[in-house]
Amino acid sequence: MNGVFLIIAFLTALAICGVGVAIGEKSLLIFIISIVSIFILMGFGFSLKKKQRERS
Repeated sequence: MNGVFLIIAFLTALAICGVGVAIGEKSLLIFIISIVSIFILMGFGFSLKKKQRERS
């Protein structure tokens, strides 16, 4: 299960880097995609953590 959290954290970090790239490239599309993916990935990670905590 820790591997799943590691993958989610890595993808979230990439999405945060995508925000920086979008600002540098002045691309609104990349910025929006990155922000949405950050919210989705973090929400998914928090929900997984809650489910794992409830099972224990």
